[in-house]
Amino acid sequence: MKLSDSKVGAAVAVTDMSRAIDFYEGKLGLSSAGDEADGGRSYLCGDGTAIHVFPSASARASGATVAGFIVDDVDATVDELIGQGVVFEQYAEPFSTDERGVARLGDMSGAWFKDPDGNVLSVGDR
Repeated sequence: MKLSDSKVGAAVAVTDMSRAIDFYEGKLGLSSAGDEADGGRSYLCGDGTAIHVFPSASARASGATVAGFIVDDVDATVDELIGQGVVFEQYAEPFSTDERGVARLGDMSGAWFKDPDGNVLSVGDR
């Protein structure tokens, strides 16, 4: 089977699973079936996709986006997440974000936020 025919999911290394669970479940509202063999948790998302969060002694934030959620309404999603205590990043280069952290890129928009380990996640529209 070719990789181009295979499903792919994000895997995010963290230093503290308890803190990560509070964030991914408490603030982002993701649901998991519980701990897995590696001590991490997988969170099923739309269209059969998933994000796996796992503990790692070598976890380091890359500074680049590690996972992006495709949403129907970026503004509504940002407002909902802000209400849950998520703080969105502010950027000036290479694109500017508004006061809520939303960037408009032509007919697309997106916003970026960090988990407790500094891993950058995003929400964007199609």
